[in-house]
Amino acid sequence: MLTDPAILAALRQHHLFARLPEPAFQEVCSLANLRRLEVADCLFHQGDPAERFYLLLDGQMKLIRTLPEGQEKLVEVIQPGQSFAEALLFSGARCYPVTASALRGSSLLSIDGAHYRHLLEEQPKICLDLLASFSIRLHQRLNEIDTLTLANASRRVVRYLSQAPQDANGEIQLGVSKRLIASQLGIQPETFSRILHRLIDAGLIAMQQRSIQILDRPSLAGYCD
Repeated sequence: MLTDPAILAALRQHHLFARLPEPAFQEVCSLANLRRLEVADCLFHQGDPAERFYLLLDGQMKLIRTLPEGQEKLVEVIQPGQSFAEALLFSGARCYPVTASALRGSSLLSIDGAHYRHLLEEQPKICLDLLASFSIRLHQRLNEIDTLTLANASRRVVRYLSQAPQDANGEIQLGVSKRLIASQLGIQPETFSRILHRLIDAGLIAMQQRSIQILDRPSLAGYCD
């Protein structure tokens, strides 16, 4: 049973739980678990039974899909406040299609998927609210797909840097390898490195090891090569 007020507030504010009646919300809390992971710890593997979904409280997670030929593709980097694996509740998939592991020390809430779906089946109004939320998120993902499909490699890298979270020093930390980031952007690793060097030469970014600082955000946004 979750009792920490801060954790309960974070869960209550999330769109998956905000409209639940209080008794139903308390049921969710009674079956939720708090998980803590160290760097590189695996939460679940691709192919494991998909029985729970997760809300990241702090830290950073990566979702990796291993393709049939053995190549690893970065699907998404999960930031605090984001949930993941909840779509499996509605798709009927029995196994996780990705592997989830910690990029940083992370705290997560683990939610019982079958119980949550049962609550929704008893609350059709909440289902309609969630449908509206999912529709908005679908349009956001379609915009991302359009960018990856239509934009050239430079624009994809610029978009990635413009949207990447920054640390307390205003720097972007590359939490995964350049190879995986390039895979996420649909470009070759050497192309990703080449574009970064062009941005450095143009005075738009500075880079030291795995840290990137944006020096001229307006010019970066308008960069086209």
